[in-house]
Amino acid sequence: MFKDSPGRDEPIRTVLTKGVAGIGKTVLTQKYTLDWAEDKANQDIQFIFPFTFRELNVLKEEKFSLVELVHHFFTETKEAGICSFEDFQVVFIFDGLDECQLPLDFHKTTILTDTRKSTSVDVLLINLIRGYLLPSAHLWITTRPAAGNQIPPDCVDMVTEVRGFTDPQKEEYFRKRYREKKQASMIISHIKTSRSLYIMCHIPVFCWITATVLENILKSREGGQLPKTLTEMYIHFLVVLAKVKKVKYDGGAETDPHWSPESRKMIESLGKLAFHQLQKGNLIFYESDLTECGIDIEAASVYSGVFTQIFKEESGLYQDKMYCFIHLSVQEFLAALHVHLTLINSAVNLLEEQQITSLTSKLFGKKQASKTEVESAYIYQSAVDKALQSPNGHLDLFLRFFLGFSLQTNQTLLRGLLTQTGSSSQTNQETVQYIKKKLSQNLSAEKSINLFHCLNELNDRSLVEEIQKSLRSGCLPIDKLSPAQWSALVFILLSSEKDLDVFDLKKYSASEEALLRLLPVVKASNKALLNSCNLSERVCEDLFSVLSSQSCSLKELDLSTNSLRDYGVKKLLAVVQSPHCKLNILTSDNITFCFF
Repeated sequence: MFKDSPGRDEPIRTVLTKGVAGIGKTVLTQKYTLDWAEDKANQDIQFIFPFTFRELNVLKEEKFSLVELVHHFFTETKEAGICSFEDFQVVFIFDGLDECQLPLDFHKTTILTDTRKSTSVDVLLINLIRGYLLPSAHLWITTRPAAGNQIPPDCVDMVTEVRGFTDPQKEEYFRKRYREKKQASMIISHIKTSRSLYIMCHIPVFCWITATVLENILKSREGGQLPKTLTEMYIHFLVVLAKVKKVKYDGGAETDPHWSPESRKMIESLGKLAFHQLQKGNLIFYESDLTECGIDIEAASVYSGVFTQIFKEESGLYQDKMYCFIHLSVQEFLAALHVHLTLINSAVNLLEEQQITSLTSKLFGKKQASKTEVESAYIYQSAVDKALQSPNGHLDLFLRFFLGFSLQTNQTLLRGLLTQTGSSSQTNQETVQYIKKKLSQNLSAEKSINLFHCLNELNDRSLVEEIQKSLRSGCLPIDKLSPAQWSALVFILLSSEKDLDVFDLKKYSASEEALLRLLPVVKASNKALLNSCNLSERVCEDLFSVLSSQSCSLKELDLSTNSLRDYGVKKLLAVVQSPHCKLNILTSDNITFCFF
């Protein structure tokens, strides 16, 4: 990974690896370290020092020199009397930048070059990343995509991305999980029928949740359907956990009601914690956070599937235990459940922190139906607006779950946890129309895609099915597509591994308008064929912006037989030199440039 590659003038010192929550970034760093420790790879490296930002956060009030920090975490180096690392090949791994609570200000930091001089941990990190401190060292930083911009681009030599399971790997996971071939095939076929579930299965931890749920349902169900939406899947996951607690810890029977007063209170408390910490952007919590939400520390450990203690005892400095949910999506699910429960049970809209005055104990009842439906429709629409206003998309999954809870079918699944139900089909239809109205506006690709997932949670697939039908018939009216229909086409293409392997613009329309509409697909593709598409230098800036983006995956681009002129080609070659550009092959007017 840090080896010099042909065509690069500078050696690779710092690598930034991005990937969504649960995609396998931590496991990747552990595998790298294990292979080195077992003499299977990277034997030119003398030391690998893996740190997590969770551990470093605890030290934010302490002062260390770089040598002292290494000695603190890796006592063997101190015992061996190693007090200098300049003469060694060293790799520092910093896992989970998105969880960092240290004030990393790269513009207002004292320059530090002495590895034996003590300072705050944030200053140590900044100087290490800047290259002032131990410039001979290699750094590997992992992060979720939204937090990657905390590191200035000039401090990063290479950006990589963990993309999770490919379609064949998804199938491989379930075939290995289920010994019976027939059962595995049935589950794979079911997951493929739900676009949202199939997309989410590129995340390993979601595959585990899905397998846990489907295995349980297949063992116990008496008729009925397998879950098809994200909300359904996570409700079933919660029920599975309640069953496990009832049988394993409370000595109950399989046929007993899942929810006891104690387990209801625990889920309500976990939901409160999840929501308040999500609002603050916190993924790691401490005992004081749990206590504030009325959570018994020992009782929380019972929910080992939901709530995992990640405390590692260290002498002296580690006073607080740290906690987290097994995956960000679980936190967002419980946060949405908390908002939904509070809305129904207390008539309070936590998203705006206000009392819904007319929603009393008759909330969503037959009486005053029109008034409550107007108010509930407004609540769900305001939730859509709030998620769209989020700059980093941290409420995207929350919104999908929150809207999913509005369906009567999902509220039925939660019987025993909910004391009453709410919302109506008319309210849901108004929410669907509101989302479609939003899709007709000029939204980013990421926000549009999430709104399509929201429509799926509300069991409305009309826009996507309309475009799919046109694609199958070969009669897609490109010149007549509305903004919402363009967004639907982008959503479909981004969900297709085949289209993302090789994207050919000419299959849809050889035009600049089509390129600008489908740039998100170009950005996510491995290879893009834009040759003979009547492109001029007018689209250059937009295309260059995509190529230089940290999240661009494009490795091969064909722009031949267009009218980009010298300016466009020269600018393009300059963009390729960006550390974030992953382009290896560029073809322009029958000239192929290779960058390896």
